[in-house]
Amino acid sequence: MTNIRTAAASSLAAAGLLFSLAACSAPAAEQPAASAPATTAAASSAAASENCDGVQVIVDSGALKQDAANTSTCVDVTEPTVASEILDEADIKTEGTAKYPTSFACRVNGVPAEDFDIKHKGGTLREACDDKNTVSYWALWVKPAAGTWGYAQEGLDSLKLNPGESLELLYTVDGEPAAPKA
Repeated sequence: MTNIRTAAASSLAAAGLLFSLAACSAPAAEQPAASAPATTAAASSAAASENCDGVQVIVDSGALKQDAANTSTCVDVTEPTVASEILDEADIKTEGTAKYPTSFACRVNGVPAEDFDIKHKGGTLREACDDKNTVSYWALWVKPAAGTWGYAQEGLDSLKLNPGESLELLYTVDGEPAAPKA
């Protein structure tokens, strides 16, 4: 009986580890067909980036559907520039989390507001920027000049972008939308 309990406990531990690792992995590069519809900022990103010699910056509130945050603009840069500096130049204000005040964006241009109810599969929550929210966040995406969107591997305070690249802050709830529009 002890061997069965040990085997069962080991199996549960392995399943828990696998689940934890899967939860920490980067979102898929392709957006599922059932995701939220494109917002104005996302829909215009492809056309706008074709005309930008600097860095194209897109803010898409995605699943929040908060048009006040949505924007798309070209920031004139001539050399590799840190993402946070590009956002400052674009007059896009970010608020970080308690643990990562300059790396992650908890709020972009005040969105989501502290009193805004974020609906998710498990109910609703309000963003407190205290690093406890595990179901929604501003995802940071980068697109090379002649490439496709990729999940950023660095934070706002260390990620450098080159002229011709695009940067998108996309709000994601329960993994949707999974990636920016093409």
